[in-house]
Amino acid sequence: QVQLVESGGGLVQPGGSLRLSCAASGFTSANYAIAWFRQAPGKEREGVSCISIYEGSTYYAGSVEGRFTISRDKAKNTVWLQMNSLEPEDTAVYYCSARTTLGYFDYRTWPQREVWYYWGQGIQVTVSS
Repeated sequence: QVQLVESGGGLVQPGGSLRLSCAASGFTSANYAIAWFRQAPGKEREGVSCISIYEGSTYYAGSVEGRFTISRDKAKNTVWLQMNSLEPEDTAVYYCSARTTLGYFDYRTWPQREVWYYWGQGIQVTVSS
């Protein structure tokens, strides 16, 4: 059974930084991917970033590219999302999601919520002065 546990959220001032962590368990190989999504009040859940655990390929939404960095430790089954230059518009509940990539996964579809099989419980990030 796959489980995802997020940590690292909180309150930060505009321009500040936070690092989110997602610890995955239950995968039997490194053939999986993890994505971060976020959902602000009254808005749709949107893809923020994605990483291939086996290859380390990374993908970003345009709204965060250059400010956020996703990385992973394959041996520890952990993914981090380093968020810099945070803006009030980044305030949301952030979710870690995962799926197997055995067979074939079209990474062009990563921002689509429906292609992800497993979800964490979410963690609040608030950017405010």
